[in-house]
Amino acid sequence: MEYMLLIHADPAGFAALGDTERGAALAAYAAYTEALTKAGLIRGSNRLRPADSSTTVRVRGGKTEVLDGPFIETREQLGGYFLIDVPDLDAALGWAARCPGASHGSVEVRPVWPTGSQ
Repeated sequence: MEYMLLIHADPAGFAALGDTERGAALAAYAAYTEALTKAGLIRGSNRLRPADSSTTVRVRGGKTEVLDGPFIETREQLGGYFLIDVPDLDAALGWAARCPGASHGSVEVRPVWPTGSQ
């Protein structure tokens, strides 16, 4: 079953890291990605640009609204994701706990609807 591991963190924390700490953090994510790849579980992943570079689209009353940036009421933002295919929720939770993001933010684990399901 596919699960999306959504990494939420305060982007100010990463920005405050020195070069050495930032390199170590990126190396931890590279090692995690390699472990998922070697286990044959990864279906996709990416780091997202900061939320202030996003655009929000809404349709209200048949009219499209396009707004710069998100409207976030929390310091934690979605910073990236891993899409994995594992046997069950317990396996997904185990991999989420190993994700470097769990140590400085949180990792939301969400099952993905199979293609074509209702």
